[in-house]
Amino acid sequence: MCRLMTPRLEEALKDYPLYSQDGKGKEAVCRTIFAFGAVRWFILEGEKEGNDAILYGIVVGLAEDEYGYISLNELSEVELDFTAQGLGKLQVRQQENFTPTPLKNLQDFRLQQFLARFEH
Repeated sequence: MCRLMTPRLEEALKDYPLYSQDGKGKEAVCRTIFAFGAVRWFILEGEKEGNDAILYGIVVGLAEDEYGYISLNELSEVELDFTAQGLGKLQVRQQENFTPTPLKNLQDFRLQQFLARFEH
């Protein structure tokens, strides 16, 4: 399994398999957050699939904010190499000590702006 799979994430995937939070909208619980610079992935659910895990969540900070599926192996391979500048390599990181929280309670302006587009 890839470097981003932690015991806590593995446990969350057992409790929140794909499609377990369908239709919950802002009430859906974010299980963990991955970040890469200004890009953030808010993970809602997922399932192990062979040597990988397929996650479902919201990504913000790219050209388009959107719901989508994410391969944990592919996410772990994202890297920018700044070693020539003496800064090392920038990799996707999981937010440590994150407490699962309903999306509506997360203090992230861009996420809340995205979610507001789906309100009636």
